[in-house]
Amino acid sequence: MSETSIRAAVYLRISLDRNMDGLAIDRQREDCLRIAQDRGWQVVEEYADQSKSATDKSKVRPAYNKMVADYDAGRFAAIICWDLDRLTRQPRQLEDWIDVAQENGLLLVTANGEADLTTDSGRLFARVKAAVARSEVERKSARQSRSQVQRAEQGRAPKGVRPLGYATSGDVVEHEAVAVHEIFRLFAIGDGPSIASIARGLSGQEGQDVPSSLPHLPKHSRTLVIERNARREAEGLEPRPVPNDGPWVSSTLLGILRNPRYAGYSVYTDRLDRKENKRRTWHAQILRDGDGEPVGGQWTPIVTEDMWWRVQERLNAPERITNKTGSTARKHLGAGLYLCGVCEKPVRTHGQRYRCEGHVMRSRKQVDDWVLSIIRARLGRPDLRDVISAVDEPRVQAITAQIDTHRAKIKRAQHDYDAEIIEGRDLKRVRDQANPAIDALEAERRSLTASADLGGVLDMPDPVAAFDGAPLMIQRRVIDFLATVHLYSHPRGKKTFDPHTVSVVPKHS
Repeated sequence: MSETSIRAAVYLRISLDRNMDGLAIDRQREDCLRIAQDRGWQVVEEYADQSKSATDKSKVRPAYNKMVADYDAGRFAAIICWDLDRLTRQPRQLEDWIDVAQENGLLLVTANGEADLTTDSGRLFARVKAAVARSEVERKSARQSRSQVQRAEQGRAPKGVRPLGYATSGDVVEHEAVAVHEIFRLFAIGDGPSIASIARGLSGQEGQDVPSSLPHLPKHSRTLVIERNARREAEGLEPRPVPNDGPWVSSTLLGILRNPRYAGYSVYTDRLDRKENKRRTWHAQILRDGDGEPVGGQWTPIVTEDMWWRVQERLNAPERITNKTGSTARKHLGAGLYLCGVCEKPVRTHGQRYRCEGHVMRSRKQVDDWVLSIIRARLGRPDLRDVISAVDEPRVQAITAQIDTHRAKIKRAQHDYDAEIIEGRDLKRVRDQANPAIDALEAERRSLTASADLGGVLDMPDPVAAFDGAPLMIQRRVIDFLATVHLYSHPRGKKTFDPHTVSVVPKHS
């Protein structure tokens, strides 16, 4: 093959282009094209990866992958790059190029000179250079990791993109924090709206299932670009295009609800610790001290620890994990609310029926119609306001403290399980003991907090009409506040509905 007939590819890469102006790529391109011109080579293709790392093997470099495929297809016989570490920083990846060079005679030229991978001295030069580059990366990574660990241990705000509600300094952004708190408050309610409904409310949409208490916020990604542009303009740089605003998506809301920082926990994840990450969960990000206790951050929490953990439990509910839509919002009036008259467990929906396996199977429509008639009658009584008693604050505080104690037991067991100190059955035993106690305490707390979260139904001039026009979740809360419903088996052979088989016991006289 003559020198002038060699078909070459130019590969350009920069790990991080903060300004995304392409100037660094342009400088590499000028040097590489000059090499091709001096050698008389024909450049048949240019491949450029902008802001793409070559260190992390899990990171995808689209242009690099295309170049590999094109070389395998025989499109070129030489590669020109500004430096060897632009091509790769992974010794294993370099060995792939060495193999093809030995088999096919690949020519590799950099601005620092030719790396002849077909000779032993050329391969030695390339391997040493790759090893040195890798060593520099590892030392830099170790310094950065130690710095990040130190920041987390001191409870300082992590560096990087700021989360909704916080500035990069860790200070609270008040109007965003209001939205974050409301997102958590709504989802922490046992029968609260779904993530999708909250996302629609945050987007300014309306609907029967959309909470009206949420402020309308532009998408956080748009806000971040606007803030970066303000900094660029202050530095005399051209602003970048601002993406159009659009609806919030459930995945973004899920990331907010899962973030321990909002409860004031200091967080750190060692991405190189394969043992820890093998079974890493959302709460494994919480940094812990030598006694296994969470490290508190120096920033102001937006939600309480109790609220954050209640949200995690709802997110971890089996029905959410196994259902097809990902929604935890109830879709039927009595599911999980009505109780089995035999075992006292909440009934579930089964087609057009409510069921407690082995005990009760009842028509949903018949039961709901009867329960609604009783609730409407109670709402229509003139003494309705008498059922709203004053809140017993000392008892509510005592209940909250007891709930926190039970949740702390679960958290410690979960941490021990993640650290492989205890088995799954031990974690299950702790949960099975603590969760019923938490449920009972929360039921008592709900009864003491009177008409909270009832959508204002009891305060309306016409509570019955307000109840009928309320979303399903509010109707369920009103029923739960006013009465306890038990279902019993219907007499065999009797076709008409028997009211005695559905017990609706008032909670307030």
